[in-house]
Amino acid sequence: MRQILAQAQVALMLLTRLPAGRLETAPPMARSVWAWPLVGALVGGIAALVYGAASLVLPPVACALLAMAAAVLATGGLHEDGLADCADGFGGGTTRARKLEILRDSRIGSYGVLALGLVLALRATALAHLPPAQVMTALVVMGAASRALLPLWLRLLPPARTDGLGRAAMGPTRGGVLVAGLLGLAALLLLGPVAALVTGAAMLAASAAFAGLALRQIGGQTGDVLGAQQQVADLAGLLALLALAG
Repeated sequence: MRQILAQAQVALMLLTRLPAGRLETAPPMARSVWAWPLVGALVGGIAALVYGAASLVLPPVACALLAMAAAVLATGGLHEDGLADCADGFGGGTTRARKLEILRDSRIGSYGVLALGLVLALRATALAHLPPAQVMTALVVMGAASRALLPLWLRLLPPARTDGLGRAAMGPTRGGVLVAGLLGLAALLLLGPVAALVTGAAMLAASAAFAGLALRQIGGQTGDVLGAQQQVADLAGLLALLALAG
C-alpha cells in the first residue's frame, strides 16, 4: 500500500503543480503511469468545480475559459507547453537534431503560438456549446481518458533522446499500462456506452496520428510529445462529444 501511494504521489508531482508533499525515496516515474488517469480526473474535477461555480452567474463561454484557466493553473501549463514546443520543433526544424534542439528551447515561436491558440479556441468553443449538464462530467472524463493513453505511447514509442522525461519515464510495465487503460475506459463509460465508444475512438485516433507524426519527425517520443498527445486527445474527445450532441 505504501508503494502504491508513493507511485500516486509521484504521478501528482509529475503532472501537476498541486501540493503533493515530499518523498524520501521516490519510486521510478515509469511505476507511476497507472495513476496518471487519476491525476487527470483530479485536474478535470478542479476545472469542473470552477465551471459549475461560474455557471451560476456567467455565460457558457466565460465559464469554459475559467475552467480551462483552472486546469492550466493546476498543471502549470505542462501539456500546453509540450504542444507549443512540438509545433515549433516539427514546423521550424529541418533536421532531426534541429527539431530536438527547438523542442528544448523555452522560447515560443509562431508555430507554437498558432497551434496553442487554435487548440485552446477549439476547446473553449466545444465546452461552451456542449449541453451545460454534460460539461462538468466531460471535463473529468477528458482529463482522465486523455492521460490514460500516454502510458501506451510511452511503452510503444522509443525515446527520441537519451535524456529528458521521455527517457526517464520509459519502460512502464504492461500492468501499469493496462491499469491506466482500464481507468480511462471507466471514465469514458460515465458518458454512456455510445458516447464512450465514439469519444474513445476519436481520442485514440488523434493520439495515434500524433504518435506517427512524432516518429517521422524525431524518431520517437519526448516529454513534449506526450504533453502534445494529451492535448490533441482531449480536444478530439470534446469535439466528438460536440458532434454527438449536435
